[in-house]
Amino acid sequence: MADVALFHSVYGLRPAVLTAADRLRAAGHQVTTPDLYGVPAVDTVEAGFTLLDQIGQQVVLDRARAALDELPPETVLAGFSMGAGIAGALLAERPDAAGLLLLHGTGGSPSAVRPGLRIHLHLADPDPYDLPDEVEQWRRELTAAGADLVVHRYPGVGHLFTDPTVTDHDPAAAQLTWDRVRVFLAEL
Repeated sequence: MADVALFHSVYGLRPAVLTAADRLRAAGHQVTTPDLYGVPAVDTVEAGFTLLDQIGQQVVLDRARAALDELPPETVLAGFSMGAGIAGALLAERPDAAGLLLLHGTGGSPSAVRPGLRIHLHLADPDPYDLPDEVEQWRRELTAAGADLVVHRYPGVGHLFTDPTVTDHDPAAAQLTWDRVRVFLAEL
């Protein structure tokens, strides 16, 4: 089973992230959910961006990096929305990562991808933060760099559709996402 570092969204470490971690643990995985803010989570995306600005993106990235210090080199890097970007940003420093699991946002650059790296993206279709043309360009670049990339699009759902505490939640799309994530992690 996999070791997974699961990074939260701009909202902070919310119950949905902890529930997701418990779901993955129930499937036999070791999951770490670092609190990159160090303060309680917020209830709106606007408050989340304000909090991120107050804490600073570099501090958040440094906290994510520190959370990986004690984890095995092959740890799967995973994240929700902003956390997907963090997971992707840290990929360059974790060349032995077993995979990249991106929920609600893209992450990772072609220069950080090793041939055969398994990457799964689960994204609303359309998604207000990842426009279709940008996602397609990202997909082409990572695939050209050798990534084993699968993009799962979920039509008609909101951005954070796996989070049951926000209006974006879509139970059917969330269940399908977690079923696909379970298979992805089992195959690593």
